[in-house]
Amino acid sequence: MPKKIIRRKHRLSSFQTITLGFAGVILLGALLLMLPISTTAGCVTPFNETLFTATSAVCVTGLVVQDTGSYWSGFGQTIILVLIQIGGLGVITVAASFALLSGRKISLMQRSTMQDAISAPKVGGIVRLTRFILRGTFLIELLGALAMLPVFCHDYGWRGIWMAVFHSISAFCNAGFDILGTESNLYPSLTGYAGSPTINITIMLLIVVGGIGFLTWDDVCENKWRLHRYRMQSKVILVTTGLLILLPAAFFFFTDFSTLSTGKRLLASFFQSVTPRTAGYNTVTLSAMSGASQGIMILLMLIGGSPGSTAGGIKTTTLAVLLANTAATFRQRENAQFFGRRIDFSAVKTAATILTMYLTLFFGGAVFISVYEDLTLSACLYETASAVGTVGLTLGITPQLHLPSQIVLIMLMYLGRVGGLTLIYAAFSGKKINGAKLPQEKIMIG
Repeated sequence: MPKKIIRRKHRLSSFQTITLGFAGVILLGALLLMLPISTTAGCVTPFNETLFTATSAVCVTGLVVQDTGSYWSGFGQTIILVLIQIGGLGVITVAASFALLSGRKISLMQRSTMQDAISAPKVGGIVRLTRFILRGTFLIELLGALAMLPVFCHDYGWRGIWMAVFHSISAFCNAGFDILGTESNLYPSLTGYAGSPTINITIMLLIVVGGIGFLTWDDVCENKWRLHRYRMQSKVILVTTGLLILLPAAFFFFTDFSTLSTGKRLLASFFQSVTPRTAGYNTVTLSAMSGASQGIMILLMLIGGSPGSTAGGIKTTTLAVLLANTAATFRQRENAQFFGRRIDFSAVKTAATILTMYLTLFFGGAVFISVYEDLTLSACLYETASAVGTVGLTLGITPQLHLPSQIVLIMLMYLGRVGGLTLIYAAFSGKKINGAKLPQEKIMIG
């Protein structure tokens, strides 16, 4: 009798599902943006431009090759906004929300994928956390839109409603897309509202709330002012976020914006301190800022937001772990520590790996674009930091880049949003790991 051939059904790992999910949404968005109805001129946009725009939207970056407000029609802007919302929440979270709404039971495999997608510490309670994320997201975006509604309706009439909704979602998702551009004023971002406390403060709050992480807000809502009950991660995120807002803001205040009044100068300083951490809006001309300030912004763009948030970058916890490990080395301690808790060495190793990957992508991409486009390396470093950190700030060179440079930025945006480690885990899922240990030998460091 012939032997029966048993074929094992290959199941995608959670990391493969995440990477393919983002890629699928990007491709679908690019195809929809190619439709003539997506543009104000009723023309078919080249695929490379729609792919760039869709990648920027799903990866909540904000870099564009066409002005969002004047080039894309209402339909096209709606597609971009949907892509931003999916990218901000995460493809897996959006898919899970449809399953929850339909009443379907979430399997253990799906729960595991959801855990990896939102960087949850454990599988238990993942469905409750997903519901919390969805309710919190839409409530915060609604409050943000209502806060900005009077200003936009005063300036744009009934269209101000769409303006408020679009910018509220874009800010909370740390996307940085704006629809304020016209044919005579391309790529303005929020420079027209530099003196508006309502727009500035609302956008800043939305950016911080979106970038601080859903797990942190779950901790805050559950424990309120009882700080001693917070998870160590939440404490690290809150302290690091506060310092990354206050210190750069003070630096910008004393080095830039000297022509502005004290009030506007204070608003501009805080706004430009908050927005590089993956939001991508600007209320001042970035190219007019000092070289030192642009360098600080590059660092902020690479750091980004916090784990399990709408933001990108290496994350605040990565920076904090590396600094804590440095402090432990200086003090000749064996382990890094926070708030009386020891940090596992695997976290330090992962943080160092993430930093190395981001620096390699950031610098390698800038060198390629600089050589290919014959541009200064400093301008290209700003652009690639913005792409890999999923920020969206630019010194104005993105729309002039040729196809190879656009492809580099597309790859950087995708890697920055999905995460380099996620792609590596996806590529090597199912591979057998050799547990044998090699002989050890010391090497001098420093």
